[in-house]
Parts: sequence; structure tokens; C-alpha cells
Amino acid sequence: MKKNQNEVPSFVELGVELGNPNLGTEIIDCSDDFFADRHRLLNPDPPVFIEGKYDDHGKWMDGWESRRRRNNGHDYLVIKLGQPSILFGVNIDTSFFTGNFPSAASLEGTYCDTELDDNTEWVSLINITELEGDSHHLLEIDNRGVWTHLRFNIFPDGGVARLRLYGRIFCDWEARDKTKVYDLACILNGGRAIGWNDAHFGHPSNMLSPGDGRNMGDSWETRRRREPGFDWCVIELGYPCLVEEIIVDTSFFIGNFPDSFSIQAASIVNSTRQSLVTQSIYWEELLPSSKLEMNMKNRIKVNNQKIGAINYIRLNIFPDGGVSRLRVLGKMT
Repeated sequence: MKKNQNEVPSFVELGVELGNPNLGTEIIDCSDDFFADRHRLLNPDPPVFIEGKYDDHGKWMDGWESRRRRNNGHDYLVIKLGQPSILFGVNIDTSFFTGNFPSAASLEGTYCDTELDDNTEWVSLINITELEGDSHHLLEIDNRGVWTHLRFNIFPDGGVARLRLYGRIFCDWEARDKTKVYDLACILNGGRAIGWNDAHFGHPSNMLSPGDGRNMGDSWETRRRREPGFDWCVIELGYPCLVEEIIVDTSFFIGNFPDSFSIQAASIVNSTRQSLVTQSIYWEELLPSSKLEMNMKNRIKVNNQKIGAINYIRLNIFPDGGVSRLRVLGKMT
């Protein structure tokens, strides 16, 4: 467990934030949220503290907070994931909760394609763990099962600002139509960013999210480059595919969109993340350097007969800037 440390665990960097409501994740049950609404727990924005703000129930807090428990037991809530998923780890964030944070917390998971009931079997993913106030608790999960629902328990009561769930969406590709075109870079189809040189203003995973970007902050954006070179990121596709079209969406980027981009690609199995990132500079060119237009969905047809099926791409942007969404459209192979 890491608390408020500068070192970021690999599960945070490599995992998709599965608790984001934009992916369809929702809280479907809760024992109590008297002081602060349960739905704030999954808010994708960082928590805030507003001095002097009160509501009918007391001090307004940006998170989930239950009343003071006067009997035995503990509080909990149940989360339904947007899609069946594998969890790598969590961040239990008690920011701004000092005299009202829970003493401990735990997390359980289940796979259920019907309604939950008293007979539902829950599997422990994180054992009861002591919490501290105003802290980030970064906890890794070893179990690589597939889960549809999670139960987050706090002992005995109190408030948590955010619960971040890091992992990867599970896709049953064997059951999918192989004649259809899919966006294999999309988070919902198992895509994920595994390496990048800079993410100062926005994480590369943002541009793999479903739907259009909400604003400039919902994107991958690098700092202003003051030295020679260019920026890049490496993306693992959800499934090997023959690419038919690439869409580089620069929506919201007007004075800070990349001048141009190129894409390299490869088909690789059984390799480490570090090796993939290191070797990506030598991958074959799927798309040569192409000019980009500002605030636009830039669509480019692809003829990848030479390369064939791929499962990794490297997006290079010249020299820097922001990309709202990246779509890699192709058919499964």
C-alpha cells in the first residue's frame, strides 16, 4: 500500500479508470449516504473542499459520507461496472476527510449476469485495510478474475472522497461478429495506453474513451516542447485487427493542436511493457506523417496489406499538442 507518495504504481498508469460513469459504471445500492451523496464517490473530477458550504444535513463534503453509526455493523455500497472487467488495483481517496473518515475499508467482487440477491457469492479482492484521513490509499489486486459488480465496505462509517478502480474491460471476442468493423483502440473494446513520453495536461487513456470529448481537458495533451523531437504514445489494441481507417480528432484544440502525426504498428505476443515501448520506435510505418486540421475529426483511410494484422500502434505527434480522440477502425483477424 502507498499513501500520498510521489511514485505512481504501474496499475494506475496501465489501468483504465473503470469507475468512470462515462463508461456506464453506476452505484446501485448503498446502506446510507445521509451526509454526502453516494454518487460523488465516482465523480471523475478531483475532489474539492469548499469552506463554509453547508446543506440541510450539515457540512457539504465532496464524496460519500454516511451518518454516525450507533449500532453494530458497517456501511457499504454496491457498484455495477459498465462492462465485465478485470481489476488491477484501487485508490481509496479520503481527501479532506479528517475527523470523519472510516477506520478501515475492504472490497469484494462478483460476476453476476442476473439480479443480485442474498445468495450472491462475493469474493474478497482487498481485505480489511486500515485507512488514514486526507490520504490516497493505493492498493494492488492480485486476483485476475472478471467482475460485474463490486461491494465497497467501510468500517464502521464515515466519508470517502473518491474510489478509483483501475483495470481493463474484458471483451468476449469469440462471441463477436468477425465481419464487423470495431474501434479496437477504444477502452470499451479492451484498448489501453501502455507508454508515452509526456502527459502533462491529459492522460493518453482519455483519447481512447467512448463518445466525443467533453472539453480540452478530456484528451491527451502534452506540454509545449522547447527542445528538438516530438511526442508519442503506445497503445495496445483490444484484439489483433486489419486496420481500415484512422480518426485523429482534434476537437477543442485550435491554438494547440499537433501540426501533423504518423502511426507505426506491430504484431507482438509475449513481450513486456518496457520492451514494447523501447522497440516501438523501430516498428513499421502504418501511416506516414500527415497534416492535421484544428478542431476536426481527421479521417484517413489505411491500406495495411504490407503490415497485415496488428495489435499495437504508436501514435507520433509533431511536435506536440493535444488529441481529443483516437479511433482505430478495423476488423478482427
